[in-house]
Amino acid sequence: MIRSITSQKSMEEIERLLGDYNRVFIIGCGTCVTLCRTGGMPEVLQMKEKLEAANRLVTGYMVLPVACDEITQEALAANQSAISEAQVLLIMTCAFGVQTVARRMDKIVIPALDTLFIGKERGLGEFHEVCRQCGACIIGETGGICPVITCHKGLVNGPCGGTKEGKCEIDPQKDCAWTLIYQRLKDMGRLDLMRRYQGPRNHQVVPRPGVFFVPQEGHALSWPKGATKP
Repeated sequence: MIRSITSQKSMEEIERLLGDYNRVFIIGCGTCVTLCRTGGMPEVLQMKEKLEAANRLVTGYMVLPVACDEITQEALAANQSAISEAQVLLIMTCAFGVQTVARRMDKIVIPALDTLFIGKERGLGEFHEVCRQCGACIIGETGGICPVITCHKGLVNGPCGGTKEGKCEIDPQKDCAWTLIYQRLKDMGRLDLMRRYQGPRNHQVVPRPGVFFVPQEGHALSWPKGATKP
């Protein structure tokens, strides 16, 4: 499954973000951060112990089933009493969850985690980035292998001059992305795709923050004002 991959901030940074707020309510999530072991129930309880050891009052804690889901409001309501006693909410979820809670609560929210990337588990506790969500996908011409994330340099028109014996010059233990693409296209009999030039990327396909309007039946796809069609 695809997950938001996170890492926990240092306690020094968390303490700095909390500042003079002494009464804290902790919120974790039962999906991505539980799998990453950065914001499930065990980590929430560990955080509670650390905060209490630092002489902060934890008014309560909870692990939302899915922090970025619309049912978050109902789940938070079940703990309204303990939440109302807190000065600040310490959120142990990905950035999506932090923003979801922030929109629904009239409280200061402090993220306890850093969101690293969107990734997929390939081994026990091993997560690999699978998409940078760049908005200009070219994997139809690279054999289904994304050079933007597979290549350390993000090269989209072939390998750099440092590749050696099929390995990456930055990480010699890692296969060169373009060697993998070459082999895949060779096996498919589509090496002609290697000769297609990928022009400079248009980073203003949709201005930030991104907005996408789902086309309704009988209507063409509509674009936000100021957006440049790809």
